[in-house]
Amino acid sequence: MNQAESHPISEIVAATKRLAQKALDLGENRLELLMVEVQEARERLLHALLLALGAAVLGLLAGVALTAIVAVAFWESTPLIALGVLMLLYGGGALFFYRRLAELRQDWQTFSATIEQLRKDRACLANTPA
Repeated sequence: MNQAESHPISEIVAATKRLAQKALDLGENRLELLMVEVQEARERLLHALLLALGAAVLGLLAGVALTAIVAVAFWESTPLIALGVLMLLYGGGALFFYRRLAELRQDWQTFSATIEQLRKDRACLANTPA
């Protein structure tokens, strides 16, 4: 009778070990996916930052040159109107870029593949009979 009782306990222990191993394997897989996405997000952010910095520096230099050209060209007739038009042009450009940045921030999805995999795992576990 003692052997019959120990047999189900050893099966339960073995099943628990298999379940724990599968859970650890799944967790490791999801952690690796998360790490890959963190690396991709970091590289994408750095690339976007470098492009934005380059565009800002060159845009600033072009704006300064344009301002100097317009100010010198119209200095004798209407320097205030010329500088006012330039100010409106620069302000419009700044507003345009601000709106584009706001749209980008709204559409930004970080770790979407990891979150989707975790949702699939949760749905799979919820549909599994107990």
